[in-house]
Amino acid sequence: MERGKKSRTLLKIFITTLYLSVFTFGGGYVIVSLMKKKFVDENHWIEQDEMLDLVAISQSSPGPIAVNGAIAVGYKLCGMAGALVAIIGTIIPPFVIISIISYCYSAFRTNWVISEMLEGMQAGVAAVIASVTYDMGADIVKQKDDLGILFMIAAFVASYILEINVVFIVIVCGLVGVCRGQLEKRRGHGHKKTEDTSDGNPENHPDKGGME
Repeated sequence: MERGKKSRTLLKIFITTLYLSVFTFGGGYVIVSLMKKKFVDENHWIEQDEMLDLVAISQSSPGPIAVNGAIAVGYKLCGMAGALVAIIGTIIPPFVIISIISYCYSAFRTNWVISEMLEGMQAGVAAVIASVTYDMGADIVKQKDDLGILFMIAAFVASYILEINVVFIVIVCGLVGVCRGQLEKRRGHGHKKTEDTSDGNPENHPDKGGME
């Protein structure tokens, strides 16, 4: 029974990643919105917060963001088998399409229909990227985390205005996040230690002190 359930999950991973790869036009970031729709909204394989982490990890790791993201989700669901199935489902469409285009390169290069079609897709691609950017940005704002919002604005300025490589931006934000987590952990530990010391002080327990 368990094996049958795993097989169905693997098949669903393959079909989903194949679908994502087939309909991703315009670059790696376009797939982020489709991944959110499939992984978060429809299949409920990961949470919204995990999606943000997935994008950061996929972007900072070597290789295409589509493949990295599919590997992460596939591994979470079915371990190594899920990761391998996700890889196969993701790489088949571009492999087939690029092979055909390479074979018929001259015909594609001079075909005005294909040229106009790709140009027309740019508007749709821009809308898709804007949509997922709004959704993820809104989630950060809803958390009412001032430092997180500051990170988001700083990352936007560094990428769009200063034109710093996005990999460095992700790494720096990740390191700052780790440092922030360690500081909060130490503060929480210090606060707890202070409370424990206060509870152990006889002056804070007059009844107990009087009995002694």
